[in-house]
Amino acid sequence: MAELLLTKYLGQPGREAIDAYLATGGYQAATRALTELAPEGIVEMVEASGLRGRGGAGFPTGRKWKLTPKREGEVRYLVVNADEGEPGTFKDRTLIEGDPHQILEGMLITAFANQVHQAYIYLRGEFFLGYERLRRALRDAYARGYAGKNILGTGFDLEIVIHRGAGAYICGEETALLESLEGRRGFPRLKPPYYPAIRGLYDLPTVLNNAETMAHIPHILRLGPDGYKAYGPPILYSVSGHVTRPGVKELPIGTPLSAIIFEHAGGVRQGRTVKAVFPGGSSSALLTAEHLETPADFEPLAKLGSMLGSSAIIVMDDTACIPAVIRRTVEFYRDESCGKCTPCREGTVWLSQILDRILHGTGRMEDLDLLDGIARNMTGTCFCPLGESVPPSLRASLTYFRDEYVHHVETGACGIAPAAVGGARA
Repeated sequence: MAELLLTKYLGQPGREAIDAYLATGGYQAATRALTELAPEGIVEMVEASGLRGRGGAGFPTGRKWKLTPKREGEVRYLVVNADEGEPGTFKDRTLIEGDPHQILEGMLITAFANQVHQAYIYLRGEFFLGYERLRRALRDAYARGYAGKNILGTGFDLEIVIHRGAGAYICGEETALLESLEGRRGFPRLKPPYYPAIRGLYDLPTVLNNAETMAHIPHILRLGPDGYKAYGPPILYSVSGHVTRPGVKELPIGTPLSAIIFEHAGGVRQGRTVKAVFPGGSSSALLTAEHLETPADFEPLAKLGSMLGSSAIIVMDDTACIPAVIRRTVEFYRDESCGKCTPCREGTVWLSQILDRILHGTGRMEDLDLLDGIARNMTGTCFCPLGESVPPSLRASLTYFRDEYVHHVETGACGIAPAAVGGARA
C-alpha cells in the first residue's frame, strides 16, 4: 500500500482542529458531493467500492443504504455507532481522538446520499478525551458551514447531535443502541420487524453505521471506487495482547494474521511463542498458532468457524492459561448481559460457575461436556448477538486446548504446556 488513508495524519498535534483538517484536503469530498453529485450516484460509488461495515457484521455499506426507504417527505435518521465496547477493540476511539473531522465529513456525505437531515453519534461514555475533541470538532464544523442549515449554500440541512452512552456493552447492538438513544433501557428489539433501515429510530427509517465506516466515505469519493479498492481496500486492525508493538494497524483487508502479528505488531516477547489468537475480539472463536497464515478477512475466518468481527486481534503467548482466559471472557458477557433472554441471562452464569469450579481445583471431568452442552444450547437461541458471542471461543478452547482443562481437573492446578500447541512461531 503506497500510503495510509484513514490514519495518515494520526498523531499530528492539533489534528482535531478544523484548520489542520482543511489544510490536508478535508471536506473537499463533501463539497464535491453536495455541489456536483446526485445522492443516488454517491450510493452507487459506495456500493461499487466494496466497503463493508466496520462494526462487526460486515454488511455491505452501499447495499445497506439502498435498503433504507427514501419516500418523499418521510423523515429519516442517520445514527453512527461509536459505542465500541468489544474487548480488544480501540480503532474507533483512535479515530475519534485523532482525526474527528474525518468521521464528521463521512457523516455529511452519508446524510446527503440518504437525504437525511438529523444525525446522531452514539459515543461510548468512557471516551472522555474523544468526547471533548469530537465536541470541539462539531462546533467548528457548524461554525465553518459544514453542519447546520444551508450547508455550503446548497440548501441542504444537517443537524448532528453527540449522545453519550452509559457504558453498557449491549448498546453496541444496533437496536439496543436505538432504545438507549430514545431514552429507554438498552434492550435489543425483535428482528423482524425492527430492522433499523425500515423501523429504526422513533420507528422511522434509519441509516446506522459504525464510526470507522464513516471515515472511509470521504476517501471513496476522493479516489473513486477503483482507486479506493487499490488500497486493499484498507481496514483498521486493533492489535493487543502479548505483542511488542500493540496499536491500530491500517492494512489491506485480508492481510494474514502472521504478517499482522510479526511484521506490524513486532511479534511476541523474546523466547515466547504464539499460543492463541482472538481474530475479531473476544466474541470471535479462538484460533491457534496453526491458523496464523489465515487472511484476516470475513470469509477465510468464517471458514474456520471464527469471524473478523470488529477486527480486534488479541494475541496470547505460551504463558497464557486458556481456561483462565475463557473464564474472564465469560465473566465479561455475564456481567454485560441485559437479562432479556434466558439462554444468555442464565447460561453465562452457569458457564461462569463451572469454570470457577475447574480453576479452583474442584472440577470434574464431566464438567467439560457440561460446558460444551450449555454452549451448544445457547447457540442460535439467544435474542441478540451478545449471548451468541459466548459459545464460539469457549467451544474452540475445548477443541484446541482441552488438555489444559483436563490438567486443571486432574491436578487441581494450572499446568501450561506450550509444546502441546504445535506450529508456534518465535
